[in-house]
Amino acid sequence: MKRSRDMEKRSEINSAIEELSMLVIVKPEGNHKIAHIPTKPFLSLCYLVLQVIDKIGPTMAVLRQDVSQNIKRLEVMHELNPSMNSNLVEILKSEATKGKARKRSSCSKAFLWLTRSLDFSSALLQSLENDPKKDLEQIIQECYDATLSPWHGWISSAAFRVITICSINFMLLMDFTG
Repeated sequence: MKRSRDMEKRSEINSAIEELSMLVIVKPEGNHKIAHIPTKPFLSLCYLVLQVIDKIGPTMAVLRQDVSQNIKRLEVMHELNPSMNSNLVEILKSEATKGKARKRSSCSKAFLWLTRSLDFSSALLQSLENDPKKDLEQIIQECYDATLSPWHGWISSAAFRVITICSINFMLLMDFTG
């Protein structure tokens, strides 16, 4: 039953990813190409990722919080001037021009971590589809190692491992007792 729900979640997010990839427009401009990533559809995709994370359970609480904060940051920027900020590429260019892209609270950092979270979520769903009988803790760890771990320091990586192990053990205990 749980695996069938996982398959539904995977289908939802795969559909959203396909939709977004069709919305990304690359236009030739001079000697190079310019991308246009519509802000609202991208944020809609990110909200789908939150739904998937929620359905996985408390194991993903830290990731969920990070994704949610990054979505909010981009939403706030979009809402400040919806017509000007309708293209994520323009938001990122603007921050880069102003020297704000590397700041911790920038939309550029939010976008970067959201795309990394999408990579993790995609890898997780693909692993669940490829081997539904595989241990969830192992799947999560392998996907983390392949997608997020290279960007985390040792403290974040250790915290992720501890949280994952504790959360999965808690979920197993709840299944056993309730």
